[in-house]
Formats: sequence, C-alpha cells, structure tokens
Amino acid sequence: MANGGIFRRKSVAQIQSEHEHGELKRTLGALNLTLLGIGCIIGTGIFVLTGRAAADFAGPGIMISFIITGTLCAFVALCYAELASVLPVSGSAYSYSYASMGEVVAWVMGLLLILEYGLAGSTVAVGWSGYLVSLLKDVNIIIPPELTAAPGVAVKDAAGNVIATGLMNLPAMAALLAVTALLVRGVTESTTVNNIIVFIKVGVVVAFIGIGAFYVNPDLWTPLIPPQDPPPPPGTATDIFSQIWSALVGIVTGEESRFGVSGVIHAAAVIFFAYLGFEAVSTAGAESRNPARDMPIGILASLAICTILYILTSAVLVGIVPYQSLDNPAPIALAVNEIGLGWFALLVKIGALAGLSSVMLVLLYGQTRIFYTMSRDGLLPSVLSKVHPKFQTPWVNTLLVGLLACFAAGFMSLDALADLSNVGALTAFGVVCATVIYLRFTSPDLRRPFRVPLYPVVPILGVLMCGLLLLSLLTRSDHTRTFFLGYLAIGMVVYFVYSMRSSKLGKGILVTGHEAQPMELPHKDD
Repeated sequence: MANGGIFRRKSVAQIQSEHEHGELKRTLGALNLTLLGIGCIIGTGIFVLTGRAAADFAGPGIMISFIITGTLCAFVALCYAELASVLPVSGSAYSYSYASMGEVVAWVMGLLLILEYGLAGSTVAVGWSGYLVSLLKDVNIIIPPELTAAPGVAVKDAAGNVIATGLMNLPAMAALLAVTALLVRGVTESTTVNNIIVFIKVGVVVAFIGIGAFYVNPDLWTPLIPPQDPPPPPGTATDIFSQIWSALVGIVTGEESRFGVSGVIHAAAVIFFAYLGFEAVSTAGAESRNPARDMPIGILASLAICTILYILTSAVLVGIVPYQSLDNPAPIALAVNEIGLGWFALLVKIGALAGLSSVMLVLLYGQTRIFYTMSRDGLLPSVLSKVHPKFQTPWVNTLLVGLLACFAAGFMSLDALADLSNVGALTAFGVVCATVIYLRFTSPDLRRPFRVPLYPVVPILGVLMCGLLLLSLLTRSDHTRTFFLGYLAIGMVVYFVYSMRSSKLGKGILVTGHEAQPMELPHKDD
C-alpha cells in the first residue's frame, strides 16, 4: 500500500519546487490581466453555443442567461485568485487540489479537467466546421451535408429545414488532426500572432454589434422570456418570485420544460462554456506584480467587459434572426447572411475561423499539459510524459489527445459535447470554491496575498450556483448524466487499481523540476 493513503497531500514547498522551471517574472499589471482575460474568454461560446441556447431554452432571455453565468464566473474566479496567491504556480486546479484536499481529490479534479479541456476542443472544432461550411458555400464550394455533422444529427438549411442526416463531421476531424500535427512538432504561437488573433476576435464581435444593430427588429425581442413549454398547471402563481421558485424546484426534481425562467437558467448552464477562459486570469498569480490588487481588477474587469459584449451580441443576434431558427453551429454566420452584406459576412466568418483555430490549439495543448503533469506524478502511465528527442514535445500524449478529440468531434453532437464539457467545468469549479473554504478551516495561517472578499458568502454562492447549473444539465439529459457518472466510476476504478499504487508521492519519490519538459504554448492555465 502506498504511503499516506488516498488523501496524501503535496506540500506547498514541494509543488513550488516541481514547477520552479515554469515560473515567470512578475510583470503583469491590472491592464495586462484584463486584456489577457478578454482575449481568452471571447471565443467558442459566443460564436457557437449562443444560438442553441436561445433556440431551445431561453429565447431573447439569453441576455439574462449571460448575466447569471457572468456572476457565477466572478465568484469562481475570485476563489481561483485566492488559491493562486497561496500556490502561485502554473498547473491549474489539479495542483491546488493535490496540495489541499489530497491525491484522490486531485485525481477527480484531473478527470474533470479532461472533460473540460478535451471535449471543449472537440466542441470548438464542431463550431469551426460550421463556419467553414458557411464560408465555403459563399464561394460555391459545397461539402456534402452528411459529412458535416455527427451520426444521426439533422443538418438544416438557413430556413431551418432538414436537408440531410449526418454521418460524420469531416471538417472538424480534419481541423483537429492539423492542430495535433502542429502540437507534435512544437510549433509555438508567437505573442504577436496571439495578439493579432485576439484583435480579430474582439473586432469581429464589436463589428457585429455595431453594424448588426442597424438591422435589429425590436419586435423579435418580445416576449423577453417565452412562455414555459409545457405550461404550468392552471392556477399556478405567475409573479416573478413564484416563477423563480418553481424553476428551482423543477431543476432539482428533473422536471422537463423549455423556456420560461427554468429555460433561462438552463441556458445559463449551456453557455457556461462561453466564459471558461477566465481561468487564464485567475491562475496568473505567479506573473502578477501585485496579486492582491491586480488579480481582482483583471478578473472582474475582463468578466464585466465580456458580459456586456455577450449581452449586446445576443441582443443583436435574436433581433436579426427569430430565436426559433438559431439552432445552428454557426449562429453569427446565419445572422450576417440575413443582413445581406456580402463583405461583412466574409469578414465575420474569416474572423471566427481564425479565433476558433487559436482556441482549438490552446485547448488541446491544455489537455496534453494535464496528462503530462498527471503522468509525471505517477497517476498515469509514464509514456504520457515521454518527450520527443527532436521536437521536445510529449508526442505520444499529444497524439492520444488529438485522436480522442478527433473521434469525439467527428461522431458526437454539438449538444452532447458542450453539455459534457460544461458538466466537467461546473463540477471542477464547485470543488475550487469548496477548496477555499476547506483551506480557511484547515490552514488558517497560510499567507494569502489575495483573499476572497465577503468570505464565506462568495465561495458558498459559487458552490451553490455551480451545483444548480450542474443539476440543470444532469437532470435534463439522461445521456449526459449516464455518461458523466459512468466516466467518474471508471475513473475511480482506474485510480484504485493503478494510480494509487503507482503514485510517486505514495512511493516517496520527489518529482523534480529538472526533468525534460514539453515546449510551452500560451494556454488557459498560464
């Protein structure tokens, strides 16, 4: 039996020693952190998932859904900031859990981050495919619709008519194979290229808001929250507080309904994906000049700016296209086609493709980093941390991640991918909020350059809101619930059969920071 049992923990000093090679200079101020957050947050969610959430759950109330999700992310990000100030290392919530709540919790966090990063990359690829198909159609290049969607998924035209049933999403698979090849070779994005892509992404969103506003039909905004379907029983109170209470009860009990207040809350869970990039800010404690002051400014400012942009974008989107027609992997492309400005449609689609390409690269690299770290700790086979002698990248790990993501993008629907990725992220973020409370009780004397304001209200609200949105996803989809619970069960079997016995910490082996490391790319954990 390995030493210390399943709750053995790494010391803060040990984690800092292991990651010493990756530490960066403290050069980031509040403005740098805010721009970093904006660049990482704007991407997949707004370009891909907004349409589905509006069409199926919230209608024009998608604007309220963005406020709900932005508020939750502010709570979670503040909790991340405190942990980053206690453990100012690169390595995400996996490292935080290993040092605070023990190895088995770190293992579960690793499983959750695999869902968040790996399936998120596949989700992005499906959205990328939608924009590519739309762009190619503009130049009279038609990809057979059966090859642009997962098996059994209905492919619709601009009018919402079903024109084919998918066999596989070939463009999404090709995109991920190309990204995997780049990662194996260690092609690193330069800061200049990153900045250009961020500028393009933000520019496309701002241009869509500015130009699209002139084509909005305000009548499409009413009713802001479409009536619940199926409607509540006759005699049910209809004031807003009664609707909120009924929605919360319905989420807990698994009551099936669309639209209404419960639909707005469920849409908030669906579009949670749109905010995942805030981790880039919340874990930048090691690079911040003054974490206690700059971290909350960067977090809250980037979240506030992106929330405003998201609300305005969704307002323009549902004001141009009836929300019932927005169940499309490229909703903004659908809207710009409706406007009828050819040059603008071309600009938006190229900008979306550029931005989503960058996000795919970042997410797949983030997944390889998680596998690499867990492998170095002995929790996964050592081959996953094997570095290529020429490219200096973890090539076996990268090929495995790329092939798995490619399969998921080709043969799983956008709905399933996004929901599972959100389930992993919401569970992980709930654990992060709980970890802040846990450390306050067990290690009150730890030096905390940044402390969560309004403690314990903020972390408790973070846990509760993550739990509410998580329940909303799990109770509405038997497939999502079955997959997630089965995935965790298999993961725990792997831990007790292999990982617990192979753990280097359990064997008393120190993982030093002098081992060969993969090349670094900008990613969400930096």
